[in-house]
Amino acid sequence: MRLSTITNWAYGATVALTLASGTTMLLASHVEEEERAAVAQRAVFDQLTATMEEDVYRLSEQARGFVVTGDPSHMIAYRRERAALRTVEDRVRHLKDAGASLAELQALQQALYWADALLDEQDAALKAAQQDQDATARAILFGDEYGREMDRVASQVAKFQYMLDQRTDQAVARATETSRLWRTMSEVMLGVTALLFLCVLYFILKQRILHPVVRLSDVVTRLAAQDYAAIPPDLRQVDEIGDMAQAIRVFRENGLERQKLEQERERDRASRDLLSRMTQRLQGCDTMRDLAEVVRRFTPEIAPLFAGRLYVQDSRSGLMQQVCAWGEPTLSRADFPPSACWALRRGQPHRPAGSAIDIPCDHLDGVPDAATLCMPLIAQGESIGLLYLERAEHASTDDVVRTEKYIEMVGENIGLALANLRLRDALREMAMADALTGLANRRHFDEVLSYQVEQAERQRSPLSCLMIDIDHFKHFNDEFGHDAGDAVLQAVGRVLGKALREKGNAFRLGGEEFVLMMPGFGPEQALERAAQVQQEIRDLRVDHRGKPLGPITASFGLAAFPDHGPADRLLRTADAALLRAKREGRDRIVVAAARDGAASEAA
Repeated sequence: MRLSTITNWAYGATVALTLASGTTMLLASHVEEEERAAVAQRAVFDQLTATMEEDVYRLSEQARGFVVTGDPSHMIAYRRERAALRTVEDRVRHLKDAGASLAELQALQQALYWADALLDEQDAALKAAQQDQDATARAILFGDEYGREMDRVASQVAKFQYMLDQRTDQAVARATETSRLWRTMSEVMLGVTALLFLCVLYFILKQRILHPVVRLSDVVTRLAAQDYAAIPPDLRQVDEIGDMAQAIRVFRENGLERQKLEQERERDRASRDLLSRMTQRLQGCDTMRDLAEVVRRFTPEIAPLFAGRLYVQDSRSGLMQQVCAWGEPTLSRADFPPSACWALRRGQPHRPAGSAIDIPCDHLDGVPDAATLCMPLIAQGESIGLLYLERAEHASTDDVVRTEKYIEMVGENIGLALANLRLRDALREMAMADALTGLANRRHFDEVLSYQVEQAERQRSPLSCLMIDIDHFKHFNDEFGHDAGDAVLQAVGRVLGKALREKGNAFRLGGEEFVLMMPGFGPEQALERAAQVQQEIRDLRVDHRGKPLGPITASFGLAAFPDHGPADRLLRTADAALLRAKREGRDRIVVAAARDGAASEAA
């Protein structure tokens, strides 16, 4: 039976007993009211009787006072009180309204008639006194007959009072007995009600509620502390406690699910935070080295279930080359042609392993069914890099699915950062390059010169500077036009651009003046390379509008550190050597002397 049914039955019985007890108490109270009413009625009758007796004696005293003293005030008081007296019928009617019985009223009425007879004698005595018949008046009021009549009235009033006392005592006794009976019945019913309540309370609270609740309380406390490892007891009773146990089990299951969701949200929040921080760092990268370091540090934190590599396409070789790796990937090669990766071919992520049949990439070594992911890094419709990932063996499918959406965002951010680096490099190259010859310009030269001078001084390594000036360049402009002069400059620029193995050391300072920096070259090596350049310039054949422009020669000034002076004066020393080459007839190489270094230092 359910607790609600038991409780309803017990409640109904308790209510019934309580109502019955209340009814008996009301009856007892009503009887007590009757008892109090009888006592109150007796008090009213006593008051009326006393008033009547007082009226009789007071009138008699006033009459006797006048007869004895002759004081008219007694006469005035007598007449006033005599006038205030009601008739016998009025006084009896008043007592009848108060609840007097017929016998009691008859007794009282007789007493009142006798009291009225005294009034006649008092009037006669007063009349005699007024006629100076004092003896007669005293004989009437103080005589034996008057005293007997006074005693008869008092006796009749005492009889009336006795009858009232008898009736009142009986009514009070009956009311007391009845009240005691009803009160006893009320107390018995209250006791039965309390006993029933205690029995029900013991059965429900201890047997059906207390024991199961004690077992459930520990579980609820642990669940309230978010300890969802607590297992609710298996209570099979079909009542509210059983429903509570089932509700607690449902609450625990919901808590476990909510805890799982909270953990997933926390992991997502951490991943989004890492991704945001990674994006900020990627935006601040100035070089490929910076970008590779950011990717190497952040990607394993965002995708801990994956090892991987970052590939960037080399502009010279055209190969995809590894710039960083994390988590010790083992399957993909360090470099490979773009055609070896299906992701780069299709421009879409490629997963060779899984439920869908697909083709493994050619850059994987030996394991065709490996759980790998190739994600192309695309910028402006061009694949500029590749994010390669290898899934760990212990990774669950849910974790992989959750992580892959962040991998896609990582790939997008890396691709955008790569595109920004390329754009920045292109802009920098445009800013640092001479538009006509393609060589580095004067701004770039100042940066390179400062860096190479610092390196040479710090490492105590040789550094040579070769200044070149095209001979009679004004002749080409004046005779053939500026287009012809530009063609000569471009031809000489191509020779200087190929003069050294390392790119970026040939510069056009302005006009027909060039510089070739040769780090690591001593005077002898530099002179040998200068001679090769001189010969290549002499061998140039430049045509303009179908006409040959004639021979092209140049003057050279060569200075080397430390042989020809301090490194920070290297350009001035080479410039001084170039001026000497022009003065000595042009088309020659002049190596700086010690005095050139001293002269440049003095200048």
